[in-house]
Formats: sequence, C-alpha cells, structure tokens
Amino acid sequence: MISRFLQDRHAEKTIMSLYALSAPTSKVIREGKIITIKAEMLVVGDVVQLAVGDVVPADLRLIDGMNASTDEALLTGESMPASKNPFITFAEKSLPLGDRSNMAFSASTMTAGRATGIVISTGMRTEVGKIAGLLRQNSTESESSNKLLRALKSFQNSIKNILGLVGTPLQVKLSKFALLLFSLAILLAIIVFSTNKWNVSGEVLIYGICVAVAVIPESLIAVLTITVAMGTKEMSKGNVIVRKMQALEAVGGVTNICSDKTGTLTQGKMIAHKAWIPGIGNLTVHETTNPFDPASGHLKLNDDYIESGRDDHPLAVATFMRAIAFCNLSSVYRTHDKSVSSSTNSSEEWTAVGEPTEIALHVLALRFNMGKSMLLESGDMQQEAEFPFNSAKKRMTVIYRNARNGIVEVFMKGATEVVLPLLSNSDQERDQICSIAENMAGEGLRVLCVAHKAIPAEEDLSERHLVERNLQFAGLVGLYDPPRLETTEAVRRCQLAGITVHMLTGDHIRTATTIARQVGILNTTAANASRGMAIMSAEEFDKLSDADVDAIDTLPLVLARCSPTTKVRVVEAMHRKKAFCVMTGDGVNDSPALKHADVGIAMGLNGSDVAKEAADMVLTDDNFASIVKAVEEGRRLFDNIQKVSQYLPYVILYYHLLSCDFPHQS
Repeated sequence: MISRFLQDRHAEKTIMSLYALSAPTSKVIREGKIITIKAEMLVVGDVVQLAVGDVVPADLRLIDGMNASTDEALLTGESMPASKNPFITFAEKSLPLGDRSNMAFSASTMTAGRATGIVISTGMRTEVGKIAGLLRQNSTESESSNKLLRALKSFQNSIKNILGLVGTPLQVKLSKFALLLFSLAILLAIIVFSTNKWNVSGEVLIYGICVAVAVIPESLIAVLTITVAMGTKEMSKGNVIVRKMQALEAVGGVTNICSDKTGTLTQGKMIAHKAWIPGIGNLTVHETTNPFDPASGHLKLNDDYIESGRDDHPLAVATFMRAIAFCNLSSVYRTHDKSVSSSTNSSEEWTAVGEPTEIALHVLALRFNMGKSMLLESGDMQQEAEFPFNSAKKRMTVIYRNARNGIVEVFMKGATEVVLPLLSNSDQERDQICSIAENMAGEGLRVLCVAHKAIPAEEDLSERHLVERNLQFAGLVGLYDPPRLETTEAVRRCQLAGITVHMLTGDHIRTATTIARQVGILNTTAANASRGMAIMSAEEFDKLSDADVDAIDTLPLVLARCSPTTKVRVVEAMHRKKAFCVMTGDGVNDSPALKHADVGIAMGLNGSDVAKEAADMVLTDDNFASIVKAVEEGRRLFDNIQKVSQYLPYVILYYHLLSCDFPHQS
C-alpha cells in the first residue's frame, strides 16, 4: 500500500509539473474586442494573439503572423526555435510535429515575432495533454476485448506481484531466493517433526520453529544495504544521481540504450563546421570542445592546417568574415571582462548571448580576428539600415557606410534557395553553388548563403527590394551541433559489451544520420546487423504494425522526427523482444518513454522537471559517457550481489546439517 501511495504521488507530481507549463493568461478576440482571460477558460474556436515571450495556451492553427518562431524543445527535442508560416497548408495528417510550421502547440514559448491563431485543441486533447495521458497509463500493453482473458491476465499479474516475480532482474532473483529459503524452512521443520513421529510437543515445536527461522540469512540485508550504498556513492562520483534504488542494479542488465541526440550525444550548441568560399575552397573546423571559444579546435583550409588569429587573409576570406560578422546580432565575450579579442587561453571562460546560429557565425569570424566589435572599434563603419530575418523572407540584410571613404556596403545571409535568385552570378555559377549546398546539406549541415555588394552613396536605402538585388556571392557556411569528444569511445565500449545503442531524436533524418555515423552508432557491423532497417523516420516506423515491428531482427539504430508515441512504441517493442532497455531524454516529450522504459535516465542540466520526475536516474552532466559508467557500476553491483545470493543457500544448508542435533522421543 505504501509503495502504491508513493507511486501515485510521483505520478501526481509529474502531472502537476505538466499543468505548470500552461500559460496563466492569454489575449483573446471575442465579439470584436481583445480581452485577457485565464488559459483554462479557452474553448475551441477562440482567436488568440501571441507576442514574444508568451506561452502558447492551447494548440493553435495560425492564421496570421510576422517573423513568428516558437521554442518547441519540450515537444520535439530540437534545440533550434521553429519558424512559423501561417499561410502554408499541408495535406498530410501524419506530418511530424516539427514539420507543422502552421501550428503553435500548447506549452511552447514564442521566441520571436507575433502571431494570431485559432484554438483547435485544449486540455488533454493538446499534444502536451496527450503526453500527460501517456504518463497516466499504468501499463503499455494493449487490453484484450475478452473480459475472461482480462480477468485471467489480471489474476496472473496479481500472483506474480504477490510472489515478487515482477521487477528488475535482481528483485526477481531475490524473490526466487526468498521462496527457496521458505521452502527450505518448511522442509527442515517437516524433517524435525518427522523424526519425532509427528508427536509435536512443546520442545519439538519450539525446536522446529527455531530451525525454520534459522534459515533466514540475517546478514543478507546488511550485505545488500552496504553494497547498494556503495554503488550509489560511486555513481554520484560519475555524475549519475539515483532516484530509485532498484534502478541501480537494473541498469547493469541493459541490452539496449535508446539515447536522445541533442545535448546527450552532442554538445547541444551550434558551431560553424564548414565554409566554402569561392576561389579559396573549403574551410573546416575540427575537434571543438567549447563552441563559444574562438581558439578551441583546429582550422583546415582544404587539406592544410592554418592558425587561428591570423591577420593576413585573402580578400575573399576577409569579405566572407566581414559579412557574417556585420550581419549578426549576437555577442560573444569572455566572462571576466566581456572582451572579444581572439587571443585566449584555456583557463578563460567564454560565453555568448543571441540566436545559436548567429553565435556560431560570430565565433567563426572571431577565429580570424574579425569579430563585429573589432570591425566597429575604429568607428569608421556606421550602420545605415537593417532588414531583419523573418519566416517569409528567410534572409537578413544590413547596410553599413564607411565614414572614411563614403563607401556603402550591403551584407546578406539567408537560406540558399532564397539568396540565389538575388545574386548577379551566371546560371552556371548558380548551379555550382546549389550543388555544393546540397552536398553540405547531405552531410547533416544547416547551410546558409552569404552575399555582399557595394552600392552608390546616393542610392535609396529604404526600399528592401531595391537593396536586395544584384549581390555578389561571398560563400556558403554549414552549421551543426557537434558530437561530444568522449561519445565515440563510450558508444564503442557499449558495443563491445554487447549493448546496442539506438538514437531516437526529433531532428531531421540527415542530421541524425550524420551524427550517428560520427559517433559510431552506424558502424558497418551495426548497420549490417539491422539488415537495411538501420535508419528510419518516425513516420515510416509508425506505419508498421506491432507484428511488422516484431518481425524485424534488430530495431532501427536511428529514428528521426520521433514523437512521444513513437518512443513508447520502441520501448514496447523491446519488451516484446525480451530486451532490457535504458531510455534517455530531457524534454516533456521524452517523459512517457522514460516512465515505461526499464531504466529511465533524465538530463540534469537541461532536462525538464517532468522528465526528471518520470526518470529513475538523473545525469548531472547530460553526457552519454556517464551512462556507460552507470552501466559498468550496475554490472559490478549485480555481480557482487549474485555471488552472495549464489553461495549463501549452500552455506546455510551446510551449517544446519552440521549443527542439527534433533531431540528424540523418550
């Protein structure tokens, strides 16, 4: 009863954490008037207005907006804000949440722009409400329509619960050990009573009871307590906090690890990994440990290493770096003096403020001593105008005037397909640019196109369409969230230990595939073992029936665009295959899978309260390598307890056979 009460209490706290995500108030248009009401008073059909910083109070179909974007990390797991376009329509009903750019989902936050939408779902019918519904389910197994079968199954489960045959491998093993001791106690009592021809007098009865009670190993409780306490202490040193003690042993018996990508396998921050500059070639950044530090990692120009902080740059490189620095609203600085100098040492901390993409571009410019503050330091460059990025234009343009010589320069960055038509380059050059951009996108990079031009000082700067034409191509830049340096080794150790690592992410399939190959999840052996099913989108996986999923020898190693329901289905499929799985996650969308997995591990740094409540363990450093340490400690703990439980019954039996001096009837 106490265990059930605590379980219900934890479930209630989890649901309350979900409710806390709801916006307290919202602006609604009713009868032609804008009024502010509580979010729980919204009904389907209400028209809601959203601004920057607002929490979306319900699932909305957007009908109007400007430069709108929302943070949907709690639902999709993506680190980047999702741009919204109210004027797009989709024919597909099963479109992943991350691709529904004409929708705003309950509990997400407006990060930019403004929008107006019509309420289509409230309460438990919203996407976050569906997650709450999954958390409330006590069982993931489908119920049979036959009442007799349901009753029989319920009776079987009750018997198993009474006998303790439900739980982790250690719990089941100890329950079987207890049943063995109970049987041994009854057997010894029968032997005592039989030798006295079942003349159970006071002395014989007491002796029989004493022999039966003596079978109970008093030291086992102490051994288990000390072993578990030591294991918990060791795991805390390895950045793993154990919330439920049974998970301490359970994690050692895992056969599959289902990991999130962003922030767990990767660093959770964007870097400019590759740039292609016409006439120069490929500029790449390698082995970055701190995405905010301009001196972190190595620079390569084509196949040759180059030094960071050099001032002698080719004209094409200087133009490219000036463009990404000026067309930027972020700040990157040292925490002690807010300096943006590129000269640094490893002991200094760097931090950044702004949109992740712009921070990555700014850091790249700082590697060449061409940060925005450095370029503006002389006071010659003065900003004349700015045309901001929005979801419709998908580009940003700034105009600067050189006070010394009067030259006016235009700098632009944006999506390749948007910038290309505005270039003055020939069709052949545009085809080459498009081909290189597609190759970079195939590597899992988010590609931006950079352009610039000089214009006459007397030209009108107020008309955007006049300024944004006949630009000169400056280069392409590819950004991505780099994997942690220690992740590759951790994945390799898992595979050597017979543990299969899966990546379940809300990101695009190309990005997920690239990271999976880099960290070793999609090595040749693993990919061949899955027989062509190594990479799948959640849309494809959801179309498979349970029978189709069970027919797959190895579940997909990479699942992209995952929804909460998809992750739960993966856990159920592993249970049907008698696999013991670990699920990691940080967002609200991960909490149902964390609850239903054999061991749920939440992220401590960037994880939501809902995910932490649903999890069995919490990582204080959000690092996949810490999971491997937890598995190693869990296996060591299991081995120690197994040795005790394996030999203790024989010791007890041997002791009693030597010491038994049965009383005889006179």
